[in-house]
Amino acid sequence: MTNNSTSPARPAPPIGGFQEIDDRRIFVHRSGSGGPPVVFLPGATAVGLDYLGVQHEVSQFTTAVVYDRGGTGYSDRIALPRTAAAVATELHQLLRAQNVPAPYVLVPHSLGGFYAHRFAQLYPQDVAGLVWLDGLHRDWDDFMPAAASLATAEQMGPDLEQLGQMRQALREMHAELYADYPEHVRQPLIDARVSDEWMHAGIAERRTLVELAAELRAGPDIPDVPVVALSVLGTDPAQQQRALRELHDGRTRMDAALVSAVSRGEQRILSDTFHHRLCFDRPDAVVQAIRDVIGRAAHP
Repeated sequence: MTNNSTSPARPAPPIGGFQEIDDRRIFVHRSGSGGPPVVFLPGATAVGLDYLGVQHEVSQFTTAVVYDRGGTGYSDRIALPRTAAAVATELHQLLRAQNVPAPYVLVPHSLGGFYAHRFAQLYPQDVAGLVWLDGLHRDWDDFMPAAASLATAEQMGPDLEQLGQMRQALREMHAELYADYPEHVRQPLIDARVSDEWMHAGIAERRTLVELAAELRAGPDIPDVPVVALSVLGTDPAQQQRALRELHDGRTRMDAALVSAVSRGEQRILSDTFHHRLCFDRPDAVVQAIRDVIGRAAHP
């Protein structure tokens, strides 16, 4: 059952509603019709409504679903971090409860890549294809320089105090990213994005990246379904050029290995955006990749 109720102390979602899973409310917003349904898996610190613009475009030709994992965004609090299996199982239950028929095209961004891979391990028959949005990979450390290892990434993010000092800059960044959102969605979402609760959840989710990768290595590869990987290689003037080249080289080789592991895989390089801005700067590239995966799934 979906409802829009929320406690007075918690922000209410400006769009979408809740689905009860295991006595907890999971935020979900679906639009469009038809199949295969497309499901967006947010990155760490991201939330489902970050993909609202792309969801709107995809909903013109199929069902499109965005949601917040338990413990993040508008969903009820739960202890973080969680195992990939717990997150994948929750998503599977959510889609079943919402009567969204399998198989799905999964669209994971960043950390969402771990959860999409685990979903595919547990429910391979429910995956029609994958659109990999600069996603994390279980073999990350095999491709990336030591300075960018998963263990290092667990320690590198800002703490809550530092995020508090960045709050105004983060507010301005999100105001710019959501500039084209409807105002009734835009302003409440900006306010929630810079709240202590939401920022803390983003930090907590990144604490066990090494364990998540090990969990995935204990299971099978992704199933042989159509895969398009968007590899983001934008130039960041704040980073040292040598370090940036090493990261870009690692990303390029890692995503190439991902798509070469399936019979209908393709890598697409994007050099005009950044990791966290992908769906805002290049919705056209994301939507086209989704169209192509759906087409390949329909005509194997």
